[in-house]
Amino acid sequence: MLAGAAEASPGVLTVDHAANTKFGRAMTTTTTGADIETSPPRFARAGVGAVAAVSSIALLVFLDRYGYFGDELYFLSAGRRLSFGYADQGPALPLIAHVLDSVAPGSLFVLRLPAVLATAAAIVISAQIAREFGGGRGAQLLAAGGYATSPFLLVQGGQLATNSFDIPLWVLITWLLVRWARTRDDRLLLWAAVATAFALQIKWLVPILWICVGLSVLLVGPRELLRRRFLWVGAAGAALTTIPMLVWQAGNGWPQLAMGSVIAAENDTVGGRPAFVPLALFIAGLLGGVLLLCGVWALLRWEPLRPFRFVGVTVVLTFVVFMVLGGRAYYVAGVYAVAMAAGAVWLTRDGPRRRRKIVAVPLIAASAALAGWSLPWQPERDIPPVSADDGMATLTYGRFGWPELAEETAAAYRDLTDEEREWAVVIAESYWQASALDNYPDGDLPAVYSPGRGWGYFGAPPDDATTVLYVDRYPDTARELCAHVDPVGRADARLGIPGVSRDVTIWKCVDPRQPWSTIWPSLRRL
Repeated sequence: MLAGAAEASPGVLTVDHAANTKFGRAMTTTTTGADIETSPPRFARAGVGAVAAVSSIALLVFLDRYGYFGDELYFLSAGRRLSFGYADQGPALPLIAHVLDSVAPGSLFVLRLPAVLATAAAIVISAQIAREFGGGRGAQLLAAGGYATSPFLLVQGGQLATNSFDIPLWVLITWLLVRWARTRDDRLLLWAAVATAFALQIKWLVPILWICVGLSVLLVGPRELLRRRFLWVGAAGAALTTIPMLVWQAGNGWPQLAMGSVIAAENDTVGGRPAFVPLALFIAGLLGGVLLLCGVWALLRWEPLRPFRFVGVTVVLTFVVFMVLGGRAYYVAGVYAVAMAAGAVWLTRDGPRRRRKIVAVPLIAASAALAGWSLPWQPERDIPPVSADDGMATLTYGRFGWPELAEETAAAYRDLTDEEREWAVVIAESYWQASALDNYPDGDLPAVYSPGRGWGYFGAPPDDATTVLYVDRYPDTARELCAHVDPVGRADARLGIPGVSRDVTIWKCVDPRQPWSTIWPSLRRL
């Protein structure tokens, strides 16, 4: 028996699903492998709850540390311009940001609290996946600990970000699929569809997961998954929820489809495709990386987990697809939990217990220390400036410099003549800059625009805007747009990102060369 045994006994897996005759056809499946219990072990509620609680407390202590992250400002700005679609994301995060900021204006704690709750839920579900694999208390705690000590997954729980919700939703979907594989309860497929529908409102990545699942069951089974009526009913329902977004995308030239090449180009700053797998393992953390690798092996080769082999193939395919497409390394983080859970079950059942403890204890301790180090515990004065525009540093430095940028731009606006202010607008090169200017000055600036990412689709400046404060590091674009360009301000926050919130100039541009309505579509970029 897998559950409650130190070693698996080879034999025949017999899983009786007769109890599910109402929602899934009654059946008995016989597969060569280990004899796995139909009922999973008892859930280690206290231990897993403690892991989730400690992680949540660690996040809550530092939740309002530093300032807004650039994307958080963007979500707030997008939330003031609610729409069924956006150029680079679904409508869920802007709506959530708008509601939370309306309830508690300016509160970083309230804005980020849902991310903490989602991360805590993902930690608990990781343990539940280990339980579905037959893992006892030790395996469940190890799976929860692997997720909780991943620096990337933990840090994402401390800010409002698409990853803060998209990844836990993937964790939920994989748990429901693993549970379905054990029970054949088709109601689980409907719940997976509900989770998919929510994920689609955040990012358009979850179809990749389902494509990989479909290919996996075709390759290694259980092919009956594709014959389940509730799978396709749920898929149709999830697809229907995307219609408003698809209508918006079609009406705006399908900008979401162009994001792939943009992201691939951005990835070149951190190594591109050759660095994909090393980065993916790095962000999993020490314990998480070990569990991830062990889990993939166990799902593909370990006999007790043979009924779940399609999950291992899904994990591998997900890595391959995102690497080939040039996706970001953290796009695969949604399948970490299921692989970590499998690795935890294998590690807690293979080999002498004493040897496992000798290896596990220092690894867990080091992983917890690394996760704690990744939290924003340092006083701002002790953080050194970033030496270059380093893509890996944006998680830290993307929280600094926005008030200074807004104040310098507002000062430049106040220095304009009354006539210039009457017809003035602000254009920021970066969508993060525009979002900061939209949120910080408290009405001291005129309307803000940007050709960057989603901001480019919020609208163009009016054609009667004859004076522009253009926020950019260099004057090249401003000189292409206007006949007269002069520097009138400079933002240089110590901890800002170079060219975004540090070493940035405010340029006064007078006499546009073309109407804004004419030139704007060519300026927009993702």
